Amino acid sequence: MPNNTKRDMNNNKAEIPRPADANNMTDVFAAYYELVEILRRQCPWDSKQTNQSIAHLIIEEAYEMIEAIEKGDDEEFSKELGDLLLHVVMHSIMAKERGAFDLINVIQRNHEKLIFRHPHVFGDTEVSGEGEVVRNWEVLKMREGQSSVLQGVPKAMPALLRAERMQHKASRVGFDWDESEEVWAKVEEELREFKEALSGGDMGHAAEELGDLLFSIVNAARFVDIIAEQALQKTNNKFTRRFEYIERKAREQNRSLDDMTLAEMDELWEEAKEK
Repeated sequence: MPNNTKRDMNNNKAEIPRPADANNMTDVFAAYYELVEILRRQCPWDSKQTNQSIAHLIIEEAYEMIEAIEKGDDEEFSKELGDLLLHVVMHSIMAKERGAFDLINVIQRNHEKLIFRHPHVFGDTEVSGEGEVVRNWEVLKMREGQSSVLQGVPKAMPALLRAERMQHKASRVGFDWDESEEVWAKVEEELREFKEALSGGDMGHAAEELGDLLFSIVNAARFVDIIAEQALQKTNNKFTRRFEYIERKAREQNRSLDDMTLAEMDELWEEAKEK
């Protein structure tokens, strides 16, 4: 690692670590790691954080990365990957401070796990294609000590995404529909049961049936390679654009939305769709 962290006694500031060779991955990463260590020691905010205190931020960074990917903005994508890297390094440094593990342990464990889970690349296993690779992956994870193929799907994930991941993992071991007609029949069945529950007036039962309906729709989407979470987010974004158009037009007319009729707002909504 570069040794550029001596304090400047005149201004009490740390020297910025720079790689000896900007094109050498080892030098670049070593300088970056040292930079994060300096922040951990000398920045008042960074030095007070714990693994727990910043855990939620990594979710935000992951979503920002997804947004950059969906926009096709590679410059922003690169920046967001850097933010995720910062979290990996910072969390590892915090863990090292409390004697749990360090970044070397993280990389070594992942290195060995990737080798173990790719026997068709590094071992003698033969596979016929992608499908068999996926099935073997789940079998190998069970050998690592998992008690369920659903283990590893966080309960804190957004509900639509969690449903998709659970269904996807179950499908890897053969628990899936054979034909798309069966999937849509299930959606229609759940919709029927939801309507019946509503008619019965039992809102607790209706909420349960709504959950079943949403789960079946996620499954139908997954069956045709559509991720429901992403599809709904795109619709949310579309709604935002159109509704903000209505708000902008109302301001141009010096009116508030409260003063507009639904018909007037619908007209602007249709304008927004055309644009």
